[in-house]
Amino acid sequence: MTEFEGEFSPPFEIAEPAVWRAPIIFNSPHSGSVYPHAFLNASRIDLEALQRSEDSFMDELILHLLHQGFPVARVHFPRSYIDVNREPYELDPRMFHGRLPSFANTRSMRVAGGLGTIPRVVGDGQEIYRERIPIDEALGRIETLYKPYHRALRQLVNRAHQTYGAVILVDCHSMPSVGIARDEPRRPDIVIGDRYGTSCAALISGVVEETMAARGYSVGRNKPYAGGFITEHYGNPASGLHTVQVELNRAIYMDERLRQRSDRFGVVAEDFSVLAEALAAIPLADLGPFQAAAE
Repeated sequence: MTEFEGEFSPPFEIAEPAVWRAPIIFNSPHSGSVYPHAFLNASRIDLEALQRSEDSFMDELILHLLHQGFPVARVHFPRSYIDVNREPYELDPRMFHGRLPSFANTRSMRVAGGLGTIPRVVGDGQEIYRERIPIDEALGRIETLYKPYHRALRQLVNRAHQTYGAVILVDCHSMPSVGIARDEPRRPDIVIGDRYGTSCAALISGVVEETMAARGYSVGRNKPYAGGFITEHYGNPASGLHTVQVELNRAIYMDERLRQRSDRFGVVAEDFSVLAEALAAIPLADLGPFQAAAE
């Protein structure tokens, strides 16, 4: 048993409606906010600093979609503890006591930035741990939290795909309103991440952009967020598997300093309802699977 399992159960939830409105799944992998005591004790920074890495309240913005007939997945453990939007073994050897598995990816850009599967830093660059942690502890988090989450999500995606022939996974995130880099331009209200057109049909990204722009949002694509492991790993448009990341500017729905929902929270939740219905209106025949064109 990991320190986390002893403090909270379940570590994640996947809720399905009695009747599916369409093969569209909404996922919030970074809104977890339950912090194990041992983790807090091992951290050199306080809870408030750790919470700045959360996609705070993102799961609440989409949870009501369950009542409209859309499955919703959300994670309860914080991304600063283990990040399910990474490869399973993106690990920084400088963080651990003990030998890493030979198959660990220690050289990815995300590891170099301190944001691997077990993050070394929070989003604004602050180091998390006072000292190295045992590699067995890290591997335990992967086995008991990361892998069960992805196994359950993959089963849900595959079941929808088999039933309908196509599926759309909407990976929901939030971003700070201001970037760390001083020269970064003002962030739009929403950033659509489709791995530069490789994780979903262009039609889907277009529906997201048109729907949200019509609701008054400024919309960008793939910069500064093109989508992480989930978008890349679950998206295979040629087979009818589509994944799109929707990154929402936190200033739209919350007070970032106080970490409180703003007066617009309910409006934003309603806008996600409109988006869900717009995606559900896409004909399944337009979502594949697609045959390769003959040469």
